[in-house]
Amino acid sequence: MRDLVSVHVAGNLPIRSRALPFADRVEIRLGNAFPVALLVDRAAIDRLLDAIVSSRVALETAAQRTEEE
Repeated sequence: MRDLVSVHVAGNLPIRSRALPFADRVEIRLGNAFPVALLVDRAAIDRLLDAIVSSRVALETAAQRTEEE
């Protein structure tokens, strides 16, 4: 059995977020019919943002290398 859930986030996937101040976290919902909810504690928001930004930089770097070849 897999212990990893994969969710493909495409450009047209609805993404909604809302603060849950009573729980000191945010909820990020992906999709409509069968949404996936990502619950992120306040302390982890910056770490999640850093991971997304560094991944974007890595993709841009890889794209530049491909263009140079």
